[in-house]
Amino acid sequence: MEGFVRSVLFVCNGNIFRSMIAEHALRARIVAEHADRVSSAGVTANLQKMQPLVRARLMERGIDPAGHQQRKLTTEILEGADLVVAMGLDHQAHLAGQYRREVPLFNRVCFGIDEPVLDIGERYPDWQEQPDEVDAYIVGMVDTVWEAIPRFLENESRF
Repeated sequence: MEGFVRSVLFVCNGNIFRSMIAEHALRARIVAEHADRVSSAGVTANLQKMQPLVRARLMERGIDPAGHQQRKLTTEILEGADLVVAMGLDHQAHLAGQYRREVPLFNRVCFGIDEPVLDIGERYPDWQEQPDEVDAYIVGMVDTVWEAIPRFLENESRF
């Protein structure tokens, strides 16, 4: 496990998929006394349940997200973070427009590329007609974010 002293905030839409996965994956990779310095929030955060497959895959990774509470992004939450990371381009634009805060994308911090982490509906606009592909995408998203966290830890101090 890595040490960690900066506070990190991951931002997506609902705070129930991408940013939540990143929050819990990072918390699992750092020493326990710094885990409270990692959080997430959503620009909309409309009340919704975590998809069972997300929960199951996180549990397979040794992460129990049962205590996760959706949070809507506020000025107070934003000002409490040393490093704010957007999961998608729309989140990055929202943070710039609404809060005048320029923030990197998750993939920029991890891999040096300006590519968003796509939500299910962005990846599969007709997601309801593609349940097998969506399930595979959900599992892949958890795995991809989990596997990216060591790179995040290597690079976060540059941002």
